[in-house]
Formats: sequence, structure tokens, C-alpha cells
Amino acid sequence: MQARFCRLEPLEIEKHAKQLFAANSLDTTGANWTYLPYGPFGELADYVAWLESHCLGRDPLFFAIVDVASGEATGLASYLRITLDCGSIEVGHLNFSPKLQRSPAATEAMYFMMRHAFELGYRRYEWKCDSLNEPSRKAALRLGLSFEGIFRQATVRKGRNRDTAWYAAIDKEWPALRAAFETWLSADNFDEHGKQRVSLSSLTRAHLVSGVQ
Repeated sequence: MQARFCRLEPLEIEKHAKQLFAANSLDTTGANWTYLPYGPFGELADYVAWLESHCLGRDPLFFAIVDVASGEATGLASYLRITLDCGSIEVGHLNFSPKLQRSPAATEAMYFMMRHAFELGYRRYEWKCDSLNEPSRKAALRLGLSFEGIFRQATVRKGRNRDTAWYAAIDKEWPALRAAFETWLSADNFDEHGKQRVSLSSLTRAHLVSGVQ
């Protein structure tokens, strides 16, 4: 999936692991791993071992997010809970390094993951996160995924309870969301300093399920 700011490549450990580990190491506090069930990884060997044991299957199906300008992998994303007979798919295991966070490439990667799923014929695109993960919850809404509720005491992660917040977009909503993404990602939406003229949330807000914010 080749785009303007990034491309998504099937994860290859020999190609991507060192770049991902280096990019993640810029997060010196380990905050990026707070709501993930694994990590942080202090050594490259530990990270490689985790990638080998968890990230090479078909569900979850992992992609490296590669910065077009530098050619370096700066984040991970995956499809998971792939239910073909129901046409449902989830995006998750999102780990954006400091190089990727709050960048047009991060948004573009999420757009391409969503677009690819709907173009393949999926009916439902899900996003789930810890209910305490406020940045993730805001990101889901910004991307046009409507809030569907909280699953209380859904699981236990790193020794504590996790209530899970559910978000989703469905196929009939996709044409409007695609138009919103394409408007936001267009070159005309960024000034000479790379600052957005119109926010994505202002373009997607009208397409969230009524009454859900």
C-alpha cells in the first residue's frame, strides 16, 4: 500500500526489526507500551523474539509503516479478528514510534488500512482499546469510527483490569469517510509549513453515529 507520506509493507523481521526498535527507543519513558499487552523491550534480541513469536501469522496480520522520505519503518499496525463469513475485521496492535506520532503519515496509514479493508469487501471495520487510553479513543473518533460502548472487565492486561471501548465504521459509511480522508490528505490542505488548514475531525464528525461523540 503505497501512499504519499508512507507505505505499508508486510512485516519482515530482517528488513524492519532494527529500524522499528531504533524508532521505538526514542520513547525513553516507555509510555507507548502502557496499553499494549507486551513491551517495552530493552534489547533488540527481545524485540525480535517477540516479533517472531507473535507477528508472523495471518491473524493478526502485521504491517510495517514505512516513511517514504527516509525509507525507514517507524510503526506497526495489524489486521486481527478477521471474520470472513461475517465480513468483519479489526485494526489493532498499533505502535507508532515518536517519529510517526502526530504526523500526516500516521493518519495516511490508518486511511489505507481502512480503505483496503472496505475495498476487499468487508462490511465492518473495528477499533478497540483500553477505556483509559484517551489518545486512542480520541483517534478513533477523529478517524470517523463511531463509539459503540464499553465492555466492562473484558480482560486483564499487565496485572490490571481492562474495560474495552469499542468503535467501528461500516461499509455504508465508508464513501463519506473516504471523501473526508482524501480532502484532508490533499496537498491543498497543508500550508507551506506543513500545517493543516482543515482538521480531519471537522470532516468526519458529521459521519459519526448520531448522538455519539
